[in-house]
Amino acid sequence: MKILILGGTQFVGRTLTEQALAAGHEVTLFNRGKTNADLFPEVEKLVGDRDGGLDPLKGRQWDRVIDPSGYIPRLVKDSAELLADAVEHYTFISTISVYDESIYSSEGATEDAPLATLEDETVEEITGQTYGGLKVLCEQAAENAMPGRVLHARCGLIVGPYDPTDRFSYWPINTARREVIVAPPAAATSQVIDVRDLASWLLHMSVEKNAGTFNTTGPDYALTYGRIMEACQAASKTPTEVIYATEDFLLENEVQPWADLPLWLPTSHAGMSKIDVSKATSAGLTFRPIEETTRDIIAWYKDTRGLDDALKTGISAEREAELLAKWHESTPE
Repeated sequence: MKILILGGTQFVGRTLTEQALAAGHEVTLFNRGKTNADLFPEVEKLVGDRDGGLDPLKGRQWDRVIDPSGYIPRLVKDSAELLADAVEHYTFISTISVYDESIYSSEGATEDAPLATLEDETVEEITGQTYGGLKVLCEQAAENAMPGRVLHARCGLIVGPYDPTDRFSYWPINTARREVIVAPPAAATSQVIDVRDLASWLLHMSVEKNAGTFNTTGPDYALTYGRIMEACQAASKTPTEVIYATEDFLLENEVQPWADLPLWLPTSHAGMSKIDVSKATSAGLTFRPIEETTRDIIAWYKDTRGLDDALKTGISAEREAELLAKWHESTPE
């Protein structure tokens, strides 16, 4: 099968390309040729730009297109309309950020939950305030161009080897190199999906021409920080002590949810970590054990960056030491 990937050399796109090639598909990559350009020398590469540089796609035919790089509605509209007669099916990688903030305080939001809106739908600057609304408009643009032929995968936190954000990697890597680590409450939950599980499902759905909207945020069980940290300890093979701080302590000490302690969301936003994925699991989405993901992240990090390489997110060791001192002061033995 001939598959066009818009991007294809970073994280999700890279994993999709690897798996598509392993499955025997004929893959074409369309991108600017700036990120990991040396990857996949055996693959046809069309160099262009989604913003005004789509000419290399004109006059070509593929069976499927997968889009992990669409963030601006105008650009998604341009590529989807150009490809409408060139492919049978379009897979669009979306996000649970498309949902309205009302889901923060709820549990089990489905694909029918209210969507985010933008006061100005012409805005193209991607910020924390516009990201979700822009993705809503991207979904609509793709669907308008190919009605009934688009798979919308609303992802949450995608994790695994080659993750450029370090958001989940923060936990296994710091567990491997710190003697003590501060974590959210052990019973707090999160949702993550290994990029390899997501890519496998996306390819299957694409090949089968399955359309519609699916939440693909995380495992079909409650993934607690207790389990995450136990998996990190086992994968790192270190005696790292985990201090499960209370939510009140973290907020009182101005620890920023999601940014300082990656993945963590306070109770007020817990609904974002309890999205209903039953529609996707009924369509074949499966999740490998978190223990396997953490083990593979540590191995990848050691091989490609070195265990001492600085992480791109999370609190520093110095800030963590301050928190630990305050924690012990507030919770004397």
